[in-house]
Amino acid sequence: MNQVIYLDNAATTRTRPEVADAMMPFFTEHYGNPSSVYEFAAPCKQAIARSRETIAKSLGAKANEIYFTAGGTESDNWAIKAAAEAYQAKGKHIITSKIEHHAVLHTCEYLEKLGFEVTYLDVDENGVVKIEELKKAIRPDTILISIMFANNEIGTIEPIKEIGEIARERGVLFHTDAVQAYCHIPINVDEYHIDMLSASGHKLNGPKGIGFLYIRTGLKLRSFVHGGAQERKRRGGTENVPGIVGLGKAVELAVATMDERAGKERELRDYLIGRVTAEVPFVRLNGHRTCRLANNTNFAFQFIEGESMLIMLDMNGICGSSGSACTSGSLDPSHVLLAIGLPHEIAHGSLRLTLSEENTKEEMDYVVEKIKEVVDRLRSMSPLYEDFMKNNQA
Repeated sequence: MNQVIYLDNAATTRTRPEVADAMMPFFTEHYGNPSSVYEFAAPCKQAIARSRETIAKSLGAKANEIYFTAGGTESDNWAIKAAAEAYQAKGKHIITSKIEHHAVLHTCEYLEKLGFEVTYLDVDENGVVKIEELKKAIRPDTILISIMFANNEIGTIEPIKEIGEIARERGVLFHTDAVQAYCHIPINVDEYHIDMLSASGHKLNGPKGIGFLYIRTGLKLRSFVHGGAQERKRRGGTENVPGIVGLGKAVELAVATMDERAGKERELRDYLIGRVTAEVPFVRLNGHRTCRLANNTNFAFQFIEGESMLIMLDMNGICGSSGSACTSGSLDPSHVLLAIGLPHEIAHGSLRLTLSEENTKEEMDYVVEKIKEVVDRLRSMSPLYEDFMKNNQA
């Protein structure tokens, strides 16, 4: 098999041709500044409004509750920092989990330096937030709960509706990082009692550099970027019109194909999981077996170093990862895998393969064969594996 098999869709996705086509006129033909008053700028204003409406409809939200950003990281920063600033008179306690994306964890760590107190909830062995611990963690001075909708590394889907109900009952704001889940799972902000939601275009076959933050009407959040009246005076700076148009088109397409796409991805996912766990010894599937994103697989191979495995798979035309793309190059094991109870030596041997509807069963068969070859070769060079086998044969 000579072509590249791309299995890192949690890191980024291919921009669909229809999305690129929708964006092109706004680079070369409709290039006016949306803030301008003349007629030439009208197509840009109208295009932004259409995208905002499309996104709002996908969430059961209002158009004026959607604020465009540069992506998920900015949206997470805005939601958490602005909520902390706006509601600190009530309290300075925030609750999140130990498996959040670093855009959330590092923002919380920053706020701790400013005098806020953060509770980092444990998760179970499947990566699910412990609801009873959440209830116990809420205090009179708790102002925000931030729990991701689905984990970007192990794919586990969190009990968001239940968390939202608890937050609403206790009068606490609820933010969810839905970067991995949005347009892959049906989400209704009212049904799930979500006050703020972060999403990013390049996770759903849209362009990079564009995302949004949903902010429920009535939340008293201040501007995040100062210097202009854009985004109803909450996020200054000339709008990324091509990106916004591309995001709107990507959402339109993703919503229309969500069920069919998820069904195909789930079938391939389960086939890949079944073969790997049956044919490779000393391997563990990380994350919940069924309550996980349709396209996510994450394995931990004992006696294997993950980076070596990735390099060897890459030499065979397979693109995967050992965890979040934002931490690639780090020598530390995944904080998510440590949080679900894996020891360091096993967490180092992780492999995340995230599929798309464009992948095939033939590709999965090729990937499994190459994984088996790579694992055998790496274990043949591992003194730990040699000692383990000797001890177990004795």
